[in-house]
Amino acid sequence: MSWGLISEMGHVAIQTTDVAASVADATELLGLRVTERTSDGSVYLAANAVHHELVYVESSRNGIHALGLIARNGDALAEVRRRVEAENLPVLSERPISAGVADGFAFVGPEGWIFEVYTGMQKSDPGALSFGPDRYGHINFHPQDVTGMMKFLSRVFDFRLSDVIGDDFAYFMRCNPDHHGIALIKGRGTFHHHAWQTQSVGDIAKLGDRLNRKGRELIWGPVRHGAGHNIAAYYVESSGAVVELYTDLEQIYDNDREPVIWGQDDNWYNMWSDRRPDDFRTFGIPPVDHRF
Repeated sequence: MSWGLISEMGHVAIQTTDVAASVADATELLGLRVTERTSDGSVYLAANAVHHELVYVESSRNGIHALGLIARNGDALAEVRRRVEAENLPVLSERPISAGVADGFAFVGPEGWIFEVYTGMQKSDPGALSFGPDRYGHINFHPQDVTGMMKFLSRVFDFRLSDVIGDDFAYFMRCNPDHHGIALIKGRGTFHHHAWQTQSVGDIAKLGDRLNRKGRELIWGPVRHGAGHNIAAYYVESSGAVVELYTDLEQIYDNDREPVIWGQDDNWYNMWSDRRPDDFRTFGIPPVDHRF
């Protein structure tokens, strides 16, 4: 169910200096499967029965390659294209920049973030159930102009506000019943984490066990967020991006529900404790300048 132009979150594409290490993290720690390897060194991965939800692109530096969004249908895709033109935003490609989709385009949004909007993603057989998550869920990044980014996402894609944190500090936004597909927290213009839905807190505990066996660690969690109510835990992948595994995210079926308002110092980030690691928000990777 969606009400706007975007029906669901599509994928995150990450440029990485070590594709093999990034793919190992995604398959051995998170539990995704590889769906395609292309001649340019890109690797496509998924948890759900689709062609991809995560892409690693070989590069000389680590950063965000593109943020993928799935348009509701062809008419919605055309309307997003019209709105992008009205905003005078640079279009990088009139065709999809990732494999496995039928139609789409890519453009540069505010602060250099590249968005790929598309329809018609190919299906992919997930095979036997593994320890991996059910699906890709949401992203969190830190624009310098957080209110400007919030208004852009609403104006161009029809994202709606679920929660507002403080005054010009953070916004949680949705494109379907998931409490948030994109979370924005004011910061240094970096991408913080990509998040994956799992079925239970037991799966989150097993993630901690897998990290421990690899000599790695959780950087925060498990916690119960106030905004979204999900239970979540986080680790850093080889590219420098943070990965979240979560369960029990709030679902909002009232399209006109007013956003929940939190003070910046309220317990929107953790209902169980007022403590969080001092360095949690220092992790992340920037958008990467490129042309297609």
